[in-house]
Amino acid sequence: MKQRITILMLGGGRRVSMAELLKESGKRLGAEVQVVGYELITKVPLASAGKVVQGLAWDDPRVEDDVVRVAQEQEADILIPYSNAAVEVAAKVKSRLPDTFSPVCDADTARFLAAEVSDGVIAPGYTDEALEILKAKRKGGYNVVQIDPDYEPDPAERRNIYGITFEQGYNNLEINEEMLANIVTENKELSQQAKNDMLLSLITLKYTQSNSVCYVKDGQTIGVGAGQQSRIHCT
Repeated sequence: MKQRITILMLGGGRRVSMAELLKESGKRLGAEVQVVGYELITKVPLASAGKVVQGLAWDDPRVEDDVVRVAQEQEADILIPYSNAAVEVAAKVKSRLPDTFSPVCDADTARFLAAEVSDGVIAPGYTDEALEILKAKRKGGYNVVQIDPDYEPDPAERRNIYGITFEQGYNNLEINEEMLANIVTENKELSQQAKNDMLLSLITLKYTQSNSVCYVKDGQTIGVGAGQQSRIHCT
């Protein structure tokens, strides 16, 4: 019997590609992923990829109770906020949904970080208790950064070197199993674990320097090595 995972997306009414990606990822893990959106209106693009529940405005005083109600009724396993206002609500209701995972940093996570050696933390949101714990680390010098879930990178990346501006398109390549369809070796059989490892390695290499080599085994990146970076010396 397939495991069923329900993901409640707060304010992600236009995130159809993300919903499809989550569902595909579930299939690779042998799980059935159901995406549920929490929106002011139900007629949003996300409805084509999942279920949409009509909710309240983020500044409505009843919204926290309503999000908890919907999460419990839908038996949500994961709660993902997609706007700054949604992040604030997710942070406030996190303690009321102990069985629902949310990327918002809570007090338990903050206590773990307080005891570890690190320079800072980046998360889409923090509970008030978590912020108080992190503020005390390094006598107030610990870096606590909140990312903007609404941020969309510029389609073009630019770098200025000695007065010359180099420009290239932003790497928004979507990595999925379709990339593994053309197997050029004599052996055409790939286990699901091998596919998962290859996809993880491709994602890792996407965010490292070009000409790198990545070794992944059993869902873990074991090593990343840089190849010859010079286009002159490698010829």
